[in-house]
Amino acid sequence: MKNLIKSKVLVLVALSAVLFFPSCSEDFLDRPPEDSYSVDNFYQTNRQVASASNHLYSKPWFNFISNVAWPIGEIASGNARTWDARNQEFSNYSITGAHGTLTQAWESLYAVIAQSNSVINTLPTAVGPDISEVVVNNSIAEARYIRATAYFYLVRIFGSVPILADNTDYVLEPVVARNPVEDVYEFIKRDYQFAIENLYDRTTDTDIQAGRVSSNSAKAALSKIYLYEENWSMAYQLSNEVIQSGEFALLENYNDLFLEDSDNNVESVFALQWANTGIYAEGNAIQSFYASAGITGFSDGWAALGPSIDLQESYETGDERYYATIMEPGAFYPSINGGFTVPETINHQGTNVGIKKYVIGNPSNGASQSYPNNTYILRYAEVLLINAEAAIMGGGPVQEGVESFNQVRTRAGLDPIQNPDIEDIFHERRIELALELEFWYDVVRRGPEFAIEFLGNIERGPYNNDTTPPTVDSEQFVPTAEDLLYPYPTSEIQSNPALLEDPVPYDFDANTAE
Repeated sequence: MKNLIKSKVLVLVALSAVLFFPSCSEDFLDRPPEDSYSVDNFYQTNRQVASASNHLYSKPWFNFISNVAWPIGEIASGNARTWDARNQEFSNYSITGAHGTLTQAWESLYAVIAQSNSVINTLPTAVGPDISEVVVNNSIAEARYIRATAYFYLVRIFGSVPILADNTDYVLEPVVARNPVEDVYEFIKRDYQFAIENLYDRTTDTDIQAGRVSSNSAKAALSKIYLYEENWSMAYQLSNEVIQSGEFALLENYNDLFLEDSDNNVESVFALQWANTGIYAEGNAIQSFYASAGITGFSDGWAALGPSIDLQESYETGDERYYATIMEPGAFYPSINGGFTVPETINHQGTNVGIKKYVIGNPSNGASQSYPNNTYILRYAEVLLINAEAAIMGGGPVQEGVESFNQVRTRAGLDPIQNPDIEDIFHERRIELALELEFWYDVVRRGPEFAIEFLGNIERGPYNNDTTPPTVDSEQFVPTAEDLLYPYPTSEIQSNPALLEDPVPYDFDANTAE
């Protein structure tokens, strides 16, 4: 396993990131670099301890968000299509362990874990004697929240993976067994539970800096884990506690979620906090792949994917989310570059439309592949849909779930559905979260039988504009059950052949960092 062989390097990188993280646009990151500290004397004030987790909100995630999350979340799921041969392999299920995107997924997510582990395992013994235990535990809880989130992606992409609670344990032993899926989920739940118990509560601690996760953020994340485990009662209970807390709310206008100045709005439960320095890998690169050439003001804008015909046709008439997600020819966006009218010739990857979501134009700060707008990992609208699904599936009062469900629809300008079923929930999640890097996981969690049929019926082809009106050059691909999890990267298997052996139960009693 390459990243385990290099674990000593990762530990050092993680530690240096804790101590030397550069300033960023978000309030809690906007401070000058404090690059004269060592681990022995840095954590002497509450402010210094609070800054320990800053870097975990951005840079370690860069390769995953930029190069992995959309091929898996959107192209593989059928929400988007591409002619690019490399990423087209996600559409036709021809991915092998040699595919570099899988290597990036593995290395990026384990880098997030390594840097989180550095905070979790360093802080307890590195702080000065006058530091509040509450402050220390809050920073550790942030790191555990983010570590859990990285593991959640890993287990959904690869299935059984090694659980690393302390990278220093593997400096001399890079061959590490993988652990069963159920143990990975248990590890995730323990991390989120610790976060619930130790993160500040924004409803009472009103001075929490914008962008940081809170106790209710952790409840929301844990409710999603229980949703995946089909523990409907716990998913309902936790999501309902988040709703009742009043900490989050839906923005009135869906389109406002994706404007440059909407970072850390009241709907944001957890979002990655990107810098505005213009330095590569410190900013959000999604716009580089989603936008058309000329919109960004830089040399990027590659239109690397387009909204599939299937996704376009899934919107109901009058759904306001369409305008905020998909650029139709002739549409006008006043927020982009002082006013932008979509060209009549727009045609991302043969779809005859483009992408609006996460496209902000030439920002006030930023550079090519480095934009300042946040990437949502969890929004309050999804918490409402978790609550709705859990209730409808028997975890709570059905009518309360229906009300949560219809809050999302009403915001989108649609009529309520009086008796929604699981298919309505599934559809609503698809449209609400379209192109937010999530849909693949929603399809797969419904089980192989459903996923194979659904994915096999997705229209993935382009329009043929040589005909009038345009016709569709149909492309459909049927996955196998094995295609619903991705193979381990070949390089990781070569370095750690234990990945091919049977999973070994994780010893929770022998590990203290979980």
